[in-house]
Amino acid sequence: TIITSYCTEFLVDAIDGTIDSWHLSQEFIGIILLPIIGNAVEHYTAITVAAKNKMDLSLGVAAGSGCQMALLVTPFTVLAGWYMDKPMSLDFHPFQVIVLTFSVLVVGSCLQHGTSNWLEGLMLIVAYVMVALVYFFQNDSP
Repeated sequence: TIITSYCTEFLVDAIDGTIDSWHLSQEFIGIILLPIIGNAVEHYTAITVAAKNKMDLSLGVAAGSGCQMALLVTPFTVLAGWYMDKPMSLDFHPFQVIVLTFSVLVVGSCLQHGTSNWLEGLMLIVAYVMVALVYFFQNDSP
């Protein structure tokens, strides 16, 4: 985890150069690429635990990470930004609220009954790819 967080720091420092050279939007990098790389250890843990047929622990690791980000890290970051006199808020664009609502509904429908099958897994992957494609083709200019 320490090595992953150290590598993520290098990645965050290289975002501006990546945006210019790869012509990617800042939102795509921040919403799609950074979480994949920054949470690689948690993803690996969830997959290996699921392979051992311990789905409750796997779902706990996967869903717990998202809840931790939404309920702790994001509000703490906003408060830290206020303390450091940096302009940060939780004022999301309507599109981002729609994407978040869609994501919560899809994940909630899969976690509702406590079991899973290949179709629900495919549904989650397709939902993630759809969100990734939307942010990939989204233009940064207002």
